[in-house]
Amino acid sequence: MKIFITAVMFYTRIPGPSWVDHSPEYINKSIRYFPLIGWIIGILSGVGLVVGHWLISPFFAAIFCIIISVWLTGAFHEDGFADVCDGFGGGWTKEQILRIMKDSRVGTYAVVGLILLLMLKVSLLIEIAGQPEWIYIILVVVNGHTLSRLMAATVIFTHQYVREDEQSKAKPVAKAYSKINVTLALLFGLIPTAVIVTLTNQPGWCLIPILLYLVKVYLSILFQRKIGGYTGDCLGATQQIVEVAYYIIVVLLWKFI
Repeated sequence: MKIFITAVMFYTRIPGPSWVDHSPEYINKSIRYFPLIGWIIGILSGVGLVVGHWLISPFFAAIFCIIISVWLTGAFHEDGFADVCDGFGGGWTKEQILRIMKDSRVGTYAVVGLILLLMLKVSLLIEIAGQPEWIYIILVVVNGHTLSRLMAATVIFTHQYVREDEQSKAKPVAKAYSKINVTLALLFGLIPTAVIVTLTNQPGWCLIPILLYLVKVYLSILFQRKIGGYTGDCLGATQQIVEVAYYIIVVLLWKFI
């Protein structure tokens, strides 16, 4: 329970009880629940998408859905995506990239990247909001938040953390590889896909985690080539990019299959 509550407190803005702190030991183990956090964010965001569509319009619903996820996470992952845009866009060497990503100021690459990312999310969520079954809409959104966090977690399991700063907020998570962490992350990450396949009898959904993992592999190769591993910002960027890739795949799946 302490590990789960630590995960909620670390990955979201949801407060926890006073008897749970940000212990590095629990943060290290909390990565096993990172996909499960996607259930929480996805359910609330999915409900917002359904309610917003019912009350006003698909466009409002998409924006409302994003507002809920950003509010719940404190733009935790969007911040990482913005830093990666600035670092990888403006840096030439590993040292330059890491220094730029550490800078709290926001540059042109971050602004343009976030605008394009949010525009993509809005346009794709409008398509998802138009589905007739409200429970299906919520499940699709939950699956996106869950799988994207699972793919970000796999970066930790497969690559090396590169910052030497012990005060980095992602440092404890970087030491998270263990059999139980991997097993539970995979379990919580893949359950929503299994539920959708069961309810819809569409086995094509099983291909989505594989395609998303290929996206993660590409990003990992990019991180490895540029900085020799990953940082906390890279994890946030991975989550955001994979989430958008998931929505694209889902909409294409509905359109052509």
